[in-house]
Amino acid sequence: MLSSSARLLRLLSLLSSRPSWPCAELAERMEVTDRTVRRDMARLRDLGYCVDSEAGPWGGYRLRAGSRVPPLILDDEEALAVAVGLREAALSDALGGDQAALSALLKLRQVLPRHIADRLGELDEAFVRLPGADGPQIRPGLLLELAVACRQGRRARLSYTDGEGRGTVREVDPYRLVHTGRRWYFVARDVSRGRWRTFRADRVDRLQPTGHPADLTDAPDPAQLVSRNIANGPYPLSATIRLPLALREALRLIPATVGTHRADGPDATLVDIGGPDPDGLARYLLGLGTPLRVLAPDAVRQALARRARELAEENARGDADAL
Repeated sequence: MLSSSARLLRLLSLLSSRPSWPCAELAERMEVTDRTVRRDMARLRDLGYCVDSEAGPWGGYRLRAGSRVPPLILDDEEALAVAVGLREAALSDALGGDQAALSALLKLRQVLPRHIADRLGELDEAFVRLPGADGPQIRPGLLLELAVACRQGRRARLSYTDGEGRGTVREVDPYRLVHTGRRWYFVARDVSRGRWRTFRADRVDRLQPTGHPADLTDAPDPAQLVSRNIANGPYPLSATIRLPLALREALRLIPATVGTHRADGPDATLVDIGGPDPDGLARYLLGLGTPLRVLAPDAVRQALARRARELAEENARGDADAL
């Protein structure tokens, strides 16, 4: 005979498999009495499951949606299907910019039976993802390894290839994964340099735990760190502009991955933004289509003024030609 806990799990699995069950049929499938079924239903309700009962010869028990998600019972194929779906959602950003899909996948992966986890790994190796406009994609298995490292808080040895194709190996203290909507970034402290860094996850070759605890003292805001590093990037030139917009409106105009923002009172925002040269920055700023003031450097201010004059003169000539 099944134990009470095992019987409840079996009963929950049956209730989840179809809309309604007569008490007698449940008792037969469970090999218990009708009285035991009724008692187990009461226990499920105590655990937070919303179980409705209908009287009469055609009545029975029905599991309905409640105010929160209770534990679910999945068979092997269902668990594999959910894991594959969550993995694709995490990689494609199908559910938005948060990490809900990755967090759910991590929880599920930790409790999957070994043979199901192996099948998921086989699928990872068999699937080929074409790189889109955003470049290389991270391997699904590696994304989970990085997430596990962040959760465990253990120091690791990182093998990484930088933007120029140079391979490095360094010890890091894993902290967070950040998704920008285009790429995943791995935030960790570089142990030898003693500073917080961001690494493009698709350039991580391997992450090997060392067994030592991570030092997460003075951990930064991971989203702000990634935004600042992307915005400043490897640009040879940086400019500071002032927008007559509140911080929230300025962020809608210039994304956090393009510039570093800070409020300048309630109705203005200062933005540090990088570019290849003064003329390139001037073209971008004109394209914003909003009033702004370049605070520094002078080269960008002059390039913006020159382009604005050229645009005005071109349009003035057009009016004269029309006459």
